[in-house]
Amino acid sequence: MTNTDSTLIESMNEALMSVIGTINGLLWGQVLVYLLVGVGIYFTVRLGFIQLRQLGHSVKILRSGQEIDSGISSYQVFCTSMAARVGTGNMAGVAVALTVGGPGAIFWMWVIALFGMATAFIESTLAQVYKVKDVDGQYRGGPAYYMEKGLGQRWMGTLFSIFLIIAFGLVFNAVQANTITDALNHSFGFDKTIMGVIIVAVSGFFIMGGLRRVASASSKIVPVMAVGYLAIALIIVIMNITEIPAVLSLIVKSAFGWQEAAAGGVAYTIAQAMQSGIARGLFSNEAGMGSAANIAASATPNPNHPASQGFVQMLGVFVDTLIICTASAAMIMLSGVMDQPDAATGISLLQQALTNELGGWTSYFMALAILLFCFTSIIANYSYAETNVMFLNGNSKKGLFGFRLCVLAMVMFGSVASLPVVWNLADASMG
Repeated sequence: MTNTDSTLIESMNEALMSVIGTINGLLWGQVLVYLLVGVGIYFTVRLGFIQLRQLGHSVKILRSGQEIDSGISSYQVFCTSMAARVGTGNMAGVAVALTVGGPGAIFWMWVIALFGMATAFIESTLAQVYKVKDVDGQYRGGPAYYMEKGLGQRWMGTLFSIFLIIAFGLVFNAVQANTITDALNHSFGFDKTIMGVIIVAVSGFFIMGGLRRVASASSKIVPVMAVGYLAIALIIVIMNITEIPAVLSLIVKSAFGWQEAAAGGVAYTIAQAMQSGIARGLFSNEAGMGSAANIAASATPNPNHPASQGFVQMLGVFVDTLIICTASAAMIMLSGVMDQPDAATGISLLQQALTNELGGWTSYFMALAILLFCFTSIIANYSYAETNVMFLNGNSKKGLFGFRLCVLAMVMFGSVASLPVVWNLADASMG
């Protein structure tokens, strides 16, 4: 490659970043921050703070949803939606939020999750109300279906499907693949291209098997990986238990701009904290995006009532952000790596935190955790997109094979692309 070619590619990359940055600034700075929080508050008030009153009931419904005679259970759907939620957003996303928006970003992640629980309840209950059966007898549904059947606006459902396919089927899967290869390269020096080919091959096996294979794999992998990750976080919290009050105080003060920058440190504005925290929080828990509703429609809930699945999906937002994302933030902040002059970025920051606290062996643990978290997100994201491809095709499987190939191509692209490009694309497509 000549110097001229390199300069041209660099100029094109800068132009692309500028365009995407402008879109993100408009969406996240002026529209979605107010819209998402506003909708969450509206549903919270109308439902009488259901996320606080009925959290225990949600746990009860999840337990009863493990046994069904046929189809896909509420528990399997919960695990599949958690597979999509619990991924790079909980690890690299939290690290990015802390780096870009400061500790206050974590507070705004909590806020969007609290109100988002009510939104998740609504969107998944509606998915059950308007679900239909496809040619194989499998339930399908989601926002596209209830836009068509509930509002009588198929054009709206079509537009939603197109956006979701781009975001979840293509761009988000590039983000997950990027996190896997970046982590394995950081820990073991593995070649990103070779790892990309392997990820594509394994993802292809599950993607080609459709919803049932994805749900079955998710219900087995997700509980194990979540418990293991939280156990490591708990150890670090116990080791630094005396620092917890100071960390919580810093999060709250930074969220409202009450924390002055230390000597040589970085000052974060309220706007930076809000924008980063809400964007990263939404990317992680997906409340209000209408994504988890696509798989929620596939469940046969127990008791067999639409609201049952709403309770289950509401619990998913709580576990994702208020438990798992908080665990990631705690590990990073308690380790003190953000104060170091050579602090890493993205997933590498979390890896650096674990190494500082528990030693070099954690590189192997994190590599495995990231591999499982992000891989299950890839196959779950695909399941969301598959439902919307079928909506566009009148619930037929026409065009599914070609779409699956496009998904795998984006997984390969994400494996070798640069971190800023991938994350900015994710923000734009999500918005």
